[in-house]
Amino acid sequence: MVYQYLDGENWRHIYIVGDLHGCRRMLDERLVAHHFDPDQDLLVSVGDLIDRGPDSMGCLSLLQEPWFRSVRGNHEEMALNALKQGQHQQWAMNGGDWFYHLEGARMVEAKHAISRCAEMPLILHILQNERIVVVAHADYPAEKYAWGAEIDPAKVVWSRRRIERLQSGGGGAIGGADAFYFGHTPLPEPLHRFNQHFIDTGAVFGNELTLARIQ
Repeated sequence: MVYQYLDGENWRHIYIVGDLHGCRRMLDERLVAHHFDPDQDLLVSVGDLIDRGPDSMGCLSLLQEPWFRSVRGNHEEMALNALKQGQHQQWAMNGGDWFYHLEGARMVEAKHAISRCAEMPLILHILQNERIVVVAHADYPAEKYAWGAEIDPAKVVWSRRRIERLQSGGGGAIGGADAFYFGHTPLPEPLHRFNQHFIDTGAVFGNELTLARIQ
């Protein structure tokens, strides 16, 4: 699945959270602090639920919650490539080593959980009345957004070209939507430029976990 549509009318508040990387306890603490109500609110992740942090399985279990949605990050992509195509080295060297320490039933459980990542969209399209908010992991690699448009999946989960342009004083707005939320690149604080919001603040490296309320 490339695109997934969400209608904001179905929820009271919608929050977008930066890269979790196994930091489930930190997320739970942030949700309590924000009075998150799983019966009325929605949490959207910019991807990279797994690797590097202490509780990748706890973060993968979020995929079973009705109040949670996530786009696929490059770490989910690496995990899927390892299990489906045998590309283990890249994942193991980039934080996937937790998986290779599992045994027996825990290993089977992890394989099932990771297989669910294949169902994660690359792009979430959130409609809020007349406003369109787009969520992707690393970038929307085009100058104008359009629902269903063909894009390069690798650039969606890996590219840093846009944020590097912004950091060097260049860049501009992306057409076709009101706001874009990305993760992927750890930053000391969120980067807001034009209509783009980069919210991976490196929680797994001891920084704050960014939780942005968009509704």
